Amino acid sequence: MKLSKKLKLAAIFTTAIALTTPLLPTFANVTEEPVPEDQLIAVAVPAGAIGYNLAVVEQIPGKQQCWTESGSQPTIIDPLWTTFDFTGSCRRSTDSNGYSVRLDGQDTSLDYLLNIVPKGDGFQLIAQNRNDRSKITVGQTFGQGADGDYLKIFLNPGWKFTKKTVDGKVLGHFYFSGDSQAIAAAGDTVPTPPKATSFTDTARDIYKDEIEQAVALGFIAGFKDKTFRPTDSLTREQLVSMVYGALETIDSVNLEPPTSVPTQPYPDVDSSRWSASKIQWAKESEIVKGYPDGSFKPGDPVTRAELIAVLQNMAKFANIRQGKPAELTTNLEPTSFSDTANHWGAATIQTMSAYCKVASPDQETGNAFNPDTSAERNYAAAATLRTHDCLTGTKK
Repeated sequence: MKLSKKLKLAAIFTTAIALTTPLLPTFANVTEEPVPEDQLIAVAVPAGAIGYNLAVVEQIPGKQQCWTESGSQPTIIDPLWTTFDFTGSCRRSTDSNGYSVRLDGQDTSLDYLLNIVPKGDGFQLIAQNRNDRSKITVGQTFGQGADGDYLKIFLNPGWKFTKKTVDGKVLGHFYFSGDSQAIAAAGDTVPTPPKATSFTDTARDIYKDEIEQAVALGFIAGFKDKTFRPTDSLTREQLVSMVYGALETIDSVNLEPPTSVPTQPYPDVDSSRWSASKIQWAKESEIVKGYPDGSFKPGDPVTRAELIAVLQNMAKFANIRQGKPAELTTNLEPTSFSDTANHWGAATIQTMSAYCKVASPDQETGNAFNPDTSAERNYAAAATLRTHDCLTGTKK
């Protein structure tokens, strides 16, 4: 009788497991799909006395921003997803149903348990084998932050994010995917600590490093509130100021300072305007031109095509000042953009794509240049820096 009860309980327990275990086809092909690095983060989420819980958050491209990052060692995450209904904008996984470990192309979700543990001055993400209790360090935070801070976890060498696929269908399950050989080769090597950023709104910007270099050179700056406002449109007069500032850092160009302007450089640029002397200089140097009606429209957003045309003129001007031929010597294969063939700036854009990649796809993805959209501050800084570096031989 007792045996019968045990058998019944075993049957009930087995049924319960079956009901909670995802059903896959008997011969399902379970693989993984790469995930763009800027769309996914691992976060140490404060959990009171427990310490920290692990969350994986994915940003759906083009949707409401799910988080921002600030600081370094540690990098603090502002969990914007907690302030709005993130359905359709963010995907968040907070337990083993949503993420697991995959090693050497094999699903090892049943073998490893992921935990966040204190280590030195920060925290580590550890994958612990359920059977032999061995541990592998998956990532770390490079610092502890203050109580209540959400901390970004940086993956160690040999690890990357991927998504689970079944028979070619991408699922919402995330893998911490490891390569044993790369992990072993790295040994005790840890990921490079994130560079400190001067701004609170550029940590996830694709042009972050170039923005920092441009700011260091001094031809563009941020704002008093410690923001850079990378996606704000750049105006035509701001571009002129940037070009002058970038040329000013090249000693061999021997740039004369702009002088006061006794008359208006253009009918809509008053001689007392902050940018008037630089606009006058740029006009005389044939770096900029006005519109057919004679105006310059200094406060209007500069288009991406106009930006590239001005940067080409900047490079030609610098070449002449350095005693070189004005025409540019390209160093890359030109990019074939999908939307510039019949545009007035097509030839210039193509040339500058082969000149240290000054002209590049919008947001550095795809093959569209979007010549008539406004140039944003992030790309304008990066494109001007690339022109500067090509002129100085810093970038080849």
